[in-house]
Amino acid sequence: MTSRAPRFIQVQPKDAQAERDATIAGLLRRPAVVPPKFFYDRLGSHLFDAITELAEYYPTRTEAAIFKAHGADMARHIGARSTFIDLGAGNCAKAARLLPLLDPARYIAVDISADYLQDALRHLQRQHPGLDIVGVGMDFSQTPVLPSGLIPSHGARPVFFYPGSSIGNFSPAEAEIFLAGIRAQSSGGGLLIGVDLVKPIDVLEAAYDDALGVTAAFNLNLLRNLNRSIGSDFDPTAWRHVALFNDQASRIEMHLEARHALAVHWPGGERRFVAGERIHTENSYKYAVASFTQLLARAGFRTSHHWSAPKDWFAVFWAEG
Repeated sequence: MTSRAPRFIQVQPKDAQAERDATIAGLLRRPAVVPPKFFYDRLGSHLFDAITELAEYYPTRTEAAIFKAHGADMARHIGARSTFIDLGAGNCAKAARLLPLLDPARYIAVDISADYLQDALRHLQRQHPGLDIVGVGMDFSQTPVLPSGLIPSHGARPVFFYPGSSIGNFSPAEAEIFLAGIRAQSSGGGLLIGVDLVKPIDVLEAAYDDALGVTAAFNLNLLRNLNRSIGSDFDPTAWRHVALFNDQASRIEMHLEARHALAVHWPGGERRFVAGERIHTENSYKYAVASFTQLLARAGFRTSHHWSAPKDWFAVFWAEG
């Protein structure tokens, strides 16, 4: 079999200045907010990999146990020789476990951290020398629409893969729009998606505020990435990590809290923070099986099947396009 090399496509933001302006506008809001995409530079991606190994962080191992127990059944529902599109691929480890079962014709890995993704794809190509592998560096949180030509117009059915409960980073209204965008590209295929479910608050909060402080480092690294992106002068040592469960909204929230009064500057502007003031960096919404099934239906998916973990802590859904 002829060995291939992974292809890579870098999708630039349509308007980099508009992106910068939107980020600064978020910092000027009260309370301030920064999109979670700023977590994922190369260091942030490595820190997230470390988070997935923590005892407190149940989602990755719980989801992995579902894939191990039910992967063959998932493959039966999905079928072979698809175009398998991995959103937020990271180190591609989750997809790599499924590739032998799914036997796709093409694997498309999408991630905002382009350098990190390219490293992972070179390693994956060595494991699957005959597989057509394409990497796409893009911020798909704005739109999941892939570059034209990547999804064949006929033949290999498009199967989107969105594991790790990352859909929880969107509000339910945003999630519906995002999922509808996937549905529009998945005719004849579908979506395999991991969803974190509601569970005891102490379990949830520990998963986002571990004893070793790895999640805190992940959150604080956002400030370093922000400095590079907009030219700001955040000092990460002046901030502390805060994670809490908002019961009314059914979501975990992550914040960065100013340890003392301070000012942050960037070219053309600044923002002053009082001691204790926070920057909202992430939400992670938690669902029930019934509510997420309804969300998939509103987004236009026809039918769905799901596999759950013991105690219903986590579920993986297959939704047909």
